[in-house]
Amino acid sequence: MDIFMPRAPSVRTVPLLLLLGTGCGGPKAPPTAGEARGAIPDLRGRTVMVLPPQSLAGVSSAVNPDAELVYALSSRGEEVLWVFPEEMEAILRRSPSVQARIRNLPVGFFLQAEVERIGDPLYGELRRLAALTGAEIALLPVELRYGDGAYRIAAALLDPRTGRVYWYGIIAGNPGPPEDPGALASTTDSLAQALLPWR
Repeated sequence: MDIFMPRAPSVRTVPLLLLLGTGCGGPKAPPTAGEARGAIPDLRGRTVMVLPPQSLAGVSSAVNPDAELVYALSSRGEEVLWVFPEEMEAILRRSPSVQARIRNLPVGFFLQAEVERIGDPLYGELRRLAALTGAEIALLPVELRYGDGAYRIAAALLDPRTGRVYWYGIIAGNPGPPEDPGALASTTDSLAQALLPWR
Protein backbone atom coordinates (compact mmCIF):
# COMPACT_ATOMS: atom_id res chain seq x y z
CA MET A 1 0.00 0.00 0.00
CA ASP A 2 1.38 3.38 -0.96
CA ILE A 3 1.23 6.44 1.25
CA PHE A 4 0.58 9.77 -0.42
CA MET A 5 2.06 12.82 1.26
CA PRO A 6 1.47 16.39 0.08
CA ARG A 7 5.05 17.31 1.05
CA ALA A 8 8.21 15.63 2.22
CA PRO A 9 7.45 13.55 5.34
CA SER A 10 9.11 13.87 8.72
CA VAL A 11 9.03 11.58 11.72
CA ARG A 12 6.25 13.71 13.24
CA THR A 13 4.08 13.82 10.11
CA VAL A 14 0.82 11.88 10.04
CA PRO A 15 -0.18 10.46 6.63
CA LEU A 16 -2.93 12.48 5.01
CA LEU A 17 -4.51 9.40 3.44
CA LEU A 18 -3.85 5.84 2.44
CA LEU A 19 -4.30 4.75 -1.16
CA LEU A 20 -4.95 1.41 -2.76
CA GLY A 21 -1.94 0.33 -4.78
CA THR A 22 -1.69 -1.99 -7.76
CA GLY A 23 1.43 -4.07 -7.26
CA CYS A 24 4.47 -1.90 -7.93
CA GLY A 25 2.57 0.37 -10.29
CA GLY A 26 1.57 2.95 -7.69
CA PRO A 27 -1.86 4.14 -6.63
CA LYS A 28 -4.95 3.63 -8.75
CA ALA A 29 -6.53 6.57 -10.51
CA PRO A 30 -9.82 7.85 -9.10
CA PRO A 31 -13.09 6.90 -10.81
CA THR A 32 -14.29 9.00 -13.70
CA ALA A 33 -17.85 10.25 -14.27
CA GLY A 34 -20.32 7.40 -14.09
CA GLU A 35 -17.94 5.14 -12.17
CA ALA A 36 -17.89 4.14 -8.51
CA ARG A 37 -15.68 2.01 -6.27
CA GLY A 38 -16.42 0.25 -3.03
CA ALA A 39 -19.73 -0.85 -1.53
CA ILE A 40 -22.55 1.23 -0.08
CA PRO A 41 -23.64 -0.04 3.35
CA ASP A 42 -27.32 -0.24 4.24
CA LEU A 43 -28.07 3.19 5.68
CA ARG A 44 -31.48 2.31 7.13
CA GLY A 45 -31.58 3.02 10.84
CA ARG A 46 -28.11 4.58 10.77
CA THR A 47 -27.14 8.13 11.72
CA VAL A 48 -25.52 9.78 8.70
CA MET A 49 -24.01 13.26 8.75
CA VAL A 50 -24.17 15.01 5.40
CA LEU A 51 -21.44 17.53 4.68
CA PRO A 52 -22.02 20.27 2.09
CA PRO A 53 -20.17 20.05 -1.24
CA GLN A 54 -16.58 21.02 -0.47
CA SER A 55 -15.47 22.24 -3.89
CA LEU A 56 -17.64 24.05 -6.44
CA ALA A 57 -16.56 24.46 -10.06
CA GLY A 58 -18.71 26.16 -12.67
CA VAL A 59 -21.70 26.16 -10.32
CA SER A 60 -24.18 28.97 -10.98
CA SER A 61 -25.10 31.32 -8.13
CA ALA A 62 -28.71 30.78 -9.20
CA VAL A 63 -28.77 27.28 -7.69
CA ASN A 64 -28.48 26.10 -4.08
CA PRO A 65 -26.40 22.90 -3.80
CA ASP A 66 -26.99 22.45 -0.05
CA ALA A 67 -30.77 22.71 -0.38
CA GLU A 68 -30.95 20.37 -3.38
CA LEU A 69 -28.86 17.75 -1.59
CA VAL A 70 -30.95 17.95 1.57
CA TYR A 71 -34.18 17.66 -0.40
CA ALA A 72 -33.02 14.69 -2.47
CA LEU A 73 -31.81 12.70 0.54
CA SER A 74 -34.61 13.55 2.97
CA SER A 75 -37.40 12.88 0.46
CA ARG A 76 -35.99 9.47 -0.44
CA GLY A 77 -34.39 8.26 2.79
CA GLU A 78 -36.98 8.61 5.54
CA GLU A 79 -35.53 5.53 7.26
CA VAL A 80 -32.13 7.20 7.68
CA LEU A 81 -31.32 9.47 10.63
CA TRP A 82 -29.82 12.39 8.70
CA VAL A 83 -27.75 15.15 10.25
CA PHE A 84 -27.72 17.91 7.63
CA PRO A 85 -25.33 20.89 7.38
CA GLU A 86 -27.66 23.40 9.04
CA GLU A 87 -28.01 21.17 12.10
CA MET A 88 -24.25 20.54 12.24
CA GLU A 89 -23.55 24.28 12.10
CA ALA A 90 -25.98 24.83 15.00
CA ILE A 91 -24.26 22.09 17.02
CA LEU A 92 -20.86 23.65 16.35
CA ARG A 93 -22.11 27.06 17.50
CA ARG A 94 -23.11 25.45 20.79
CA SER A 95 -19.67 23.83 21.09
CA PRO A 96 -17.18 26.64 20.40
CA SER A 97 -14.30 24.74 22.04
CA VAL A 98 -14.47 21.96 19.44
CA GLN A 99 -12.06 22.53 16.55
CA ALA A 100 -14.14 21.33 13.62
CA ARG A 101 -15.77 22.75 10.50
CA ILE A 102 -18.04 21.46 7.78
CA ARG A 103 -16.80 23.55 4.84
CA ASN A 104 -13.46 24.03 3.08
CA LEU A 105 -12.17 20.66 4.26
CA PRO A 106 -8.99 19.23 2.67
CA VAL A 107 -10.55 16.75 0.22
CA GLY A 108 -8.64 17.30 -3.03
CA PHE A 109 -6.78 14.02 -2.73
CA PHE A 110 -10.01 12.16 -3.56
CA LEU A 111 -9.72 13.60 -7.08
CA GLN A 112 -6.12 12.39 -7.47
CA ALA A 113 -6.18 8.71 -6.52
CA GLU A 114 -8.34 5.96 -5.08
CA VAL A 115 -8.60 6.41 -1.32
CA GLU A 116 -9.01 3.48 1.07
CA ARG A 117 -8.71 5.34 4.37
CA ILE A 118 -8.40 9.01 5.26
CA GLY A 119 -5.96 10.46 7.77
CA ASP A 120 -5.41 13.78 9.49
CA PRO A 121 -6.29 16.57 9.20
CA LEU A 122 -9.55 15.51 7.53
CA TYR A 123 -9.95 12.46 9.74
CA GLY A 124 -9.66 14.49 12.94
CA GLU A 125 -12.27 17.01 11.85
CA LEU A 126 -14.78 14.36 10.79
CA ARG A 127 -14.21 12.34 13.93
CA ARG A 128 -14.90 15.37 16.12
CA LEU A 129 -18.04 16.13 14.11
CA ALA A 130 -19.19 12.53 14.50
CA ALA A 131 -18.65 12.71 18.26
CA LEU A 132 -20.85 15.81 18.43
CA THR A 133 -23.61 14.48 16.17
CA GLY A 134 -23.55 10.78 17.03
CA ALA A 135 -23.05 9.95 13.35
CA GLU A 136 -21.91 6.47 12.37
CA ILE A 137 -21.39 7.36 8.70
CA ALA A 138 -20.40 10.53 6.87
CA LEU A 139 -21.49 11.50 3.37
CA LEU A 140 -18.78 13.78 2.03
CA PRO A 141 -19.56 15.48 -1.29
CA VAL A 142 -16.03 16.16 -2.49
CA GLU A 143 -16.80 18.24 -5.57
CA LEU A 144 -19.79 19.60 -7.45
CA ARG A 145 -18.83 20.58 -10.98
CA TYR A 146 -20.66 21.85 -14.04
CA GLY A 147 -19.15 20.97 -17.39
CA ASP A 148 -20.04 19.52 -20.78
CA GLY A 149 -23.62 20.68 -20.32
CA ALA A 150 -24.41 18.92 -17.03
CA TYR A 151 -23.66 18.84 -13.32
CA ARG A 152 -21.73 15.99 -11.76
CA ILE A 153 -20.97 15.29 -8.14
CA ALA A 154 -18.05 13.35 -6.66
CA ALA A 155 -18.90 11.96 -3.23
CA ALA A 156 -17.48 9.62 -0.60
CA LEU A 157 -19.27 7.56 2.02
CA LEU A 158 -17.02 6.79 4.98
CA ASP A 159 -16.79 5.80 8.63
CA PRO A 160 -15.77 8.96 10.52
CA ARG A 161 -14.66 6.93 13.53
CA THR A 162 -12.07 4.83 11.69
CA GLY A 163 -11.49 6.84 8.51
CA ARG A 164 -12.38 3.88 6.30
CA VAL A 165 -13.88 4.82 2.93
CA TYR A 166 -16.81 2.57 2.08
CA TRP A 167 -17.62 4.01 -1.34
CA TYR A 168 -16.59 6.75 -3.72
CA GLY A 169 -18.26 7.66 -6.98
CA ILE A 170 -18.86 10.37 -9.52
CA ILE A 171 -22.46 10.80 -10.63
CA ALA A 172 -23.71 12.99 -13.48
CA GLY A 173 -27.16 14.52 -13.85
CA ASN A 174 -29.29 15.33 -16.86
CA PRO A 175 -28.12 17.95 -19.35
CA GLY A 176 -29.22 21.50 -18.75
CA PRO A 177 -27.91 25.04 -18.30
CA PRO A 178 -25.97 25.72 -15.07
CA GLU A 179 -28.61 28.15 -13.77
CA ASP A 180 -31.38 25.55 -14.08
CA PRO A 181 -32.22 24.09 -10.64
CA GLY A 182 -33.61 21.03 -12.40
CA ALA A 183 -30.20 20.22 -13.86
CA LEU A 184 -28.68 20.24 -10.39
CA ALA A 185 -31.65 18.41 -8.87
CA SER A 186 -31.24 15.56 -11.34
CA THR A 187 -27.67 15.13 -10.07
CA THR A 188 -28.54 15.13 -6.37
CA ASP A 189 -31.48 12.81 -7.07
CA SER A 190 -29.17 10.38 -8.86
CA LEU A 191 -26.81 10.43 -5.88
CA ALA A 192 -29.71 9.73 -3.52
CA GLN A 193 -30.84 6.82 -5.71
CA ALA A 194 -27.35 5.34 -5.62
CA LEU A 195 -27.10 5.63 -1.84
CA LEU A 196 -30.67 4.53 -1.11
CA PRO A 197 -31.38 1.74 -3.62
CA TRP A 198 -34.27 0.18 -1.70
CA ARG A 199 -36.61 3.04 -2.69
